[in-house]
Amino acid sequence: MSSSVDKPNCITCKAMVAWEAGKDLVMEEVEVSPPQPHEIRIKVVCTSLCRTDITAWESQAIFPRIFGHEASGIVESVGEGVTEFVEGDHVLTVFIGECKMCKHCESGKSNMCQVLGLERRGVMHSDQRTRFSIEGKPVYHYCAVSSFSEYTVVHSGCAVKVSLQAPLEKICLLSCGVAAGLGAAWNVADISKGSTLVVFGLGTVGLAVAQGAKLRGASQIIGVDINPEKYKKAFGVTDFLNPNDYEEPIQQVIKRISGGGTDYSFECIGNTGMVTTALQSCCDGWGLTVTLGVPKVKPEIESHYSAFLSGKTLKGSLFGGWKPKSDLPELVNKYMNQEIQIDEFITHNLPFEDINKAFTLMKEGKCLRCVIHMPN
Repeated sequence: MSSSVDKPNCITCKAMVAWEAGKDLVMEEVEVSPPQPHEIRIKVVCTSLCRTDITAWESQAIFPRIFGHEASGIVESVGEGVTEFVEGDHVLTVFIGECKMCKHCESGKSNMCQVLGLERRGVMHSDQRTRFSIEGKPVYHYCAVSSFSEYTVVHSGCAVKVSLQAPLEKICLLSCGVAAGLGAAWNVADISKGSTLVVFGLGTVGLAVAQGAKLRGASQIIGVDINPEKYKKAFGVTDFLNPNDYEEPIQQVIKRISGGGTDYSFECIGNTGMVTTALQSCCDGWGLTVTLGVPKVKPEIESHYSAFLSGKTLKGSLFGGWKPKSDLPELVNKYMNQEIQIDEFITHNLPFEDINKAFTLMKEGKCLRCVIHMPN
């Protein structure tokens, strides 16, 4: 490892590389370039598998690629101009950054950083190149994080320094899924005490919405999922509905048991057809639907204009509205103070070499979050 006064060198490490859509990841030796200006190189400690990784792995055409974006690690080296981090700092990676200088960062109204927003082309924000290679050929990034590697390079704006006392094997979930659900409930919907809501999809994000609603004092939290096993980790869900158990449309059932529709509804599946169902499930006048899922197919949303004439609102949510650098340290503190739950979302812990098993577990609906532990 280089010292703080030495210029970091290229290193070789193990990474799980996706060579084709939907094919098992392959353990490869990859070269990881030194961090460039305003970048840091991180030794990944733990990374958890997110449904979005699977969606991209099954459908996106940029290969070879290193997936993974929900991770924690330790700063190994820093590039020129980096003053916020030093070697040894503990960090969370984030798939959207915070430059703190652009219009959106300064607005207080948005977390959609114009400089370090969602990266879709498999390269770094700064120079549109990769930091991974195999025998001189580029291996592409995912969301400018790529945590399915022993070491990765990220822009310093896409990492958040956390307490050295925070357990990295737990808080990695706050770099995406759990934080996204809590933020949707608190920041985007701003759920009020005594209110009612329905959550479509009881994966990690949906259950985090339920947890956030419970902590806000919601009186009724309806969970909708076709997998009854999800109800075992209910996080405050008061009513569980499996659409396969009813002959009538599920939105009619929801309206009946909620007294005319819920105050809020959350679409956490990634199915644009369910957005319409969610809109139909909330009440006229002030019903608010929040969509969080990333669709695999058919990205267009269809809805009858009457839903909006009746006073309903549809809102999108990216990372729960959190500004990562400004807000994530406080979420970590809430976990450390036992104000929010994280451990209960972790259903499996696996070594790095078993990452394909984690993909299978999630595809089969047998896990919420599988934490992948990197070699020491």
